Amino acid sequence: MSDQIVTIQEVAEYLKLTEKTAYRLASEGKLPGFKVGGSWRFQMKDLDSWIEEQKNLRNKK
Repeated sequence: MSDQIVTIQEVAEYLKLTEKTAYRLASEGKLPGFKVGGSWRFQMKDLDSWIEEQKNLRNKK
């Protein structure tokens, strides 16, 4: 389900990051997320698109 909403903990696990790093990247606007009641949430389809963008940027260097 690509419309799935996940938490910062789930994002960290998915991207193999620490929660602290995931939180920092989200706070800096480097991860596509949004806040609900002060807690970060992410759509899996946005994360998957972000991953593809990162791969494409790296390949262009």
